[in-house]
Amino acid sequence: MSRSWILPVTLAGLAALVVAAIGGTITDLGPWYQGLEKPDWTPPRLAFPIAWTTVFALTVISFVTAWRNAPSTKVSDTLIGLFAANAFLNILWSLLFFRVQRPDWAFYELIVLWISILAMMLYCWRLSRVASVLLLPYIAWVTAAGLLNWQIVQLNAPFG
Repeated sequence: MSRSWILPVTLAGLAALVVAAIGGTITDLGPWYQGLEKPDWTPPRLAFPIAWTTVFALTVISFVTAWRNAPSTKVSDTLIGLFAANAFLNILWSLLFFRVQRPDWAFYELIVLWISILAMMLYCWRLSRVASVLLLPYIAWVTAAGLLNWQIVQLNAPFG
């Protein structure tokens, strides 16, 4: 790895670790979550940390790849803004679902999260096709999570 990659990889990796740590801290798989009815196709508990670790690693690589191809500070600042907004939305979903215990609100927020991933993919596409493609597992996982979230809402509503 050349020296020019060290700082962006380190900063993006630290940002991903912070988002993962906050999300993990917010996520409470205790009695409330265990008591929810879930569809038969709910992934096993072990699938979630494996999927999220993969998603976060690919997102870091995607960000760094796109950032290194940014032709100007304005473009790199926009890229940082898109990824930061997405990180906030990622944390907000966990907060709404697990802490506020509102899967219904979390589902609608997840739609905004999904759109933010699509926006990142489209913006990255201009800078690096590889960076954009690296986000495909993320949008696929959030799509599956959205379907699961919707089913939980349908099986357990009303909330609040």
